[in-house]
Amino acid sequence: MRTISVKVPEAVYGELCLRLPEGDRSVFVRDAIVEKLGRTPKADRVLELEGRFEKMWQEFAQVKKYLADLEMLTYDRGRVNPHSFCLDDLDHKIVDYLMHYKGGTTPELAEYLESNRWLVLNRLRRLQKNSRKQLGKPLIDFCAGERSGKKKAWWINEELTET
Repeated sequence: MRTISVKVPEAVYGELCLRLPEGDRSVFVRDAIVEKLGRTPKADRVLELEGRFEKMWQEFAQVKKYLADLEMLTYDRGRVNPHSFCLDDLDHKIVDYLMHYKGGTTPELAEYLESNRWLVLNRLRRLQKNSRKQLGKPLIDFCAGERSGKKKAWWINEELTET
């Protein structure tokens, strides 16, 4: 047994004195602490639960991917609306530009959108990542080599898009 000191408000101490005789107070406080600790999760248990949740979310993402594949096969035979991956007006403008010109470099898109090149690049990467996660293939690809007279440009995958 270890001895500890506890500070409690005067009202709590008064209630403790009224309800419990002097010899039983230590036992009562000890039992209250043990009971409260029993209801508090242990740190390793929390880490174990976090790991299980992470695994569950990964499996859930895989199920979503499979459902998206099934929906594509069922409805549009592999074709999707590229605007379904857009979150805001800027994303819609990026997709419109890429569909109209069939591709474009990041500086061209930034100039067209009158925006920061890094913002456009981050949006393109997010569109690419989200489409890859849902479809299994990216809707927007980056090609570092020369293609259609452009070097280091982003291209929309026409096989996946609706016409």
